Amino acid sequence: MGFFDGLDAEKYDRTYADRDLARRIVGYFKPQWRRLLQVSLITLAIAGAGSLLPIIVSKGIDLLKGVPALWSMIAIGGAVLFIGLAIWFFNWGLRRLMAITIAEVVAQLAIDAYSASVEHDLSFYDEFSSGKIVSRITSDTRDFGELVSIITDVGSQVIEALILAVVLFTIEWRLTLYIFALLPVVTVFAILYRSIARKATRQGMRAMANVNSTIKETVSGIAVAKNFRQEASIFNEFSEANNTSYKVNVRRGLALSVVFPTLNALSGIATGVMVYAGGLSALAGVVTVGAWYLFIMSLDRFLYPIMNITSFWTSIQNGLSASERVFALIDTPTAVVQIASDPVPPLKGEIIFENVSFHYKESESILAGFNLKIKAGENLAIVGHTGAGKTSIAKLIARFYEFQSGSILIDGRDIRCFNLNDYRRHLGVVSQVPFLFSGTVEDNIRYARQDVPEAQIISIAKKIGSGDWLETLPNGLATEVGERGARLSMGQRQLVSLMRVLVQQPAIFVLDEATASIDPFTEWQIQQALALILQQTTSILIAHRLSTVKSADRIIVMENGAILEEGNHQGLLVGGGHYATLYNTYFRHQSLEYVEQARALAVEP
Repeated sequence: MGFFDGLDAEKYDRTYADRDLARRIVGYFKPQWRRLLQVSLITLAIAGAGSLLPIIVSKGIDLLKGVPALWSMIAIGGAVLFIGLAIWFFNWGLRRLMAITIAEVVAQLAIDAYSASVEHDLSFYDEFSSGKIVSRITSDTRDFGELVSIITDVGSQVIEALILAVVLFTIEWRLTLYIFALLPVVTVFAILYRSIARKATRQGMRAMANVNSTIKETVSGIAVAKNFRQEASIFNEFSEANNTSYKVNVRRGLALSVVFPTLNALSGIATGVMVYAGGLSALAGVVTVGAWYLFIMSLDRFLYPIMNITSFWTSIQNGLSASERVFALIDTPTAVVQIASDPVPPLKGEIIFENVSFHYKESESILAGFNLKIKAGENLAIVGHTGAGKTSIAKLIARFYEFQSGSILIDGRDIRCFNLNDYRRHLGVVSQVPFLFSGTVEDNIRYARQDVPEAQIISIAKKIGSGDWLETLPNGLATEVGERGARLSMGQRQLVSLMRVLVQQPAIFVLDEATASIDPFTEWQIQQALALILQQTTSILIAHRLSTVKSADRIIVMENGAILEEGNHQGLLVGGGHYATLYNTYFRHQSLEYVEQARALAVEP
């Protein structure tokens, strides 16, 4: 097994031809054409000034053969000083322009990558690590910016070399051919090395993405790790990923380190040949001593751009691999596809499933030929064992996943015809584990409706237990919730999540009810908040609480993606079927009768 085995590409990764990669990169720089024009002019000025230096110095050497005039030496010295200052000034301007240009391009690339990741359906995040996606949006876009900076530097050196080539050819074409003869050798070496460098660099990036993913997962789960005393375990997990990254990058460095010594050896051989051949030409009077010096200096000027390209091959390949990884993320199609983008009229909320088939994996069918009609304004509770397909129904209604066949109709129209963003404005979704963003309680309530005034929020909040839940918050609506809402209790998080839906006023409400135990007073408040939502929406409730089930207009009992029973709570309970079994297993202990019986048994002698 090879060392790099196990650092596999993601399924959505792809390899781009250099031409396609260059075309995509150029596309990001088109909006910057004015700055790029200035960069090109400044680059020409730097190259021209740089090529003048060895020419002027070679003329000064020729003057040393006689007794040079003082004014000539002052003029040459002044010219060298002026050119040096000019190069410094032009370089400053070039760096400034490039910094702005690269920053804007990298920012746009990151925006496109982030937008693409946000547009992906939830199945994408089920399959791929969010830590690795973050690595592409942050680290890889930064590496792409470094690539552009290096290419600009090398471009300036290439132009400088071309100017010198013209000058040298006019002085002595035979010595110039010696220099030209070395270029193919170095170029072929660089081309042959390209594939090795790209592969090694790509593997290094994957290893670093693994490290980022591990850090994100272990830090996110730090509370669980501490609770089970697994700090050493998560450290070992990180250490293993970090050591793999270290070893990959050492191997990569060893593979790339052969470049510069090889080129230095080639340069040394070439310089020796030029010293010998140029010396013979100078002795024969074919060229002057100054011209001989110019040829020796020009040799380095010729080889330097190619040596830079190859010695910076690591950074260049970093940038190319980074752009390849970012473009792969951007180009990955989303599984949820709308067949039209029609505006969504005010919805009544009727939902119909017609022969819907759905699976997360082809080998594991969740729904097969599933049919269900939910009337507008109806409150439907769905119950069943884990894996019955309850949550899948809710996710399909929210268009978080794509179904494989059949159709889902909203008010008689295909759900795939609506503009997706517009459609989701009519949805209110509360997941089983309420997620709050860092900020205040008010910020989270206003998440989808920034225009809601504080007075309206307070008015709605007071309809829930007379607003007593607000008094339990240290600073009321201004209370900071912390990361993921960690500073609030589970009950408080649920209330904030329900408030977020209340201010949105959706036509369709989806609740995957939390199973966490909360105190009776908080549950009463949650039921009040639910009642406010249920009276104005079509509701799909993945129910885990008896109070929620009993308040539903209709209950459907599911198993293995099929509906076994449906009806109201009392009717299904009397029927003594699957629902009665579920009730005795999951819900009965929540009933008041059960609690009173338990108390009575506890006090009996």
